Amino acid sequence: MSLIHALVARGTTILAEHKAGKRDFSQATTTILSKIPPTDRHEAKLTYVWEQYLFHYVSEGGFIYLVMADEAAGRRMPFAFLAELQRQFLSTPTGSGSLDDTPAYGLQGSFGPTLSNLMHTFNTSPPVDELTRAQNELNQVKSIMVQNVEQILSRGERIELLVDKTDVMAGQATAFRRGARAARRQMWWKNTRILIISCFVALFLLYLLAAQFCGAGLNHCTAPH
Repeated sequence: MSLIHALVARGTTILAEHKAGKRDFSQATTTILSKIPPTDRHEAKLTYVWEQYLFHYVSEGGFIYLVMADEAAGRRMPFAFLAELQRQFLSTPTGSGSLDDTPAYGLQGSFGPTLSNLMHTFNTSPPVDELTRAQNELNQVKSIMVQNVEQILSRGERIELLVDKTDVMAGQATAFRRGARAARRQMWWKNTRILIISCFVALFLLYLLAAQFCGAGLNHCTAPH
């Protein structure tokens, strides 16, 4: 079982959730929700690490879609699940409207079964096309930071970043390619200079050899008439 705990929340208020495992992760999820800044317009994606588990979330339009998964599940499949969860939630009448006054677990009865079925689908046979679509969306994300939940639970406000921004890695790769091209150009010019110098040296040695027999002006080797 890769996906263990998933929920939809507005701010720190959990609207609906589904727990596939027996262990209670309420403290961890509550702590994470309290740390997620509000994003009414721009989409935010983040991954938290705690023990052997990864907490992935997508925050957009005031809603937070969160799933806890085994570390072995990686990130592509959980974020594909979150993309489908977001799509299905926003396609419902409740998800497309305002939920400011909805109490905690106010959508558990209406959306809880959908959440349960979606987790079961991705745990047994995740759709390949959804994974591909999610991968394309992930390629457009500039950064997915990984933070340590254990540090948050034990120290409160302190958060330790575990993964650098992916655009920094992309910049380093670009700089490496530029450096490689520059090194190849330098080597080409160096080899060309060596070849030219070698040709001049060979011609000069050939001249010295001919001058020993024909004189400096090479005029003593003219064939007699």
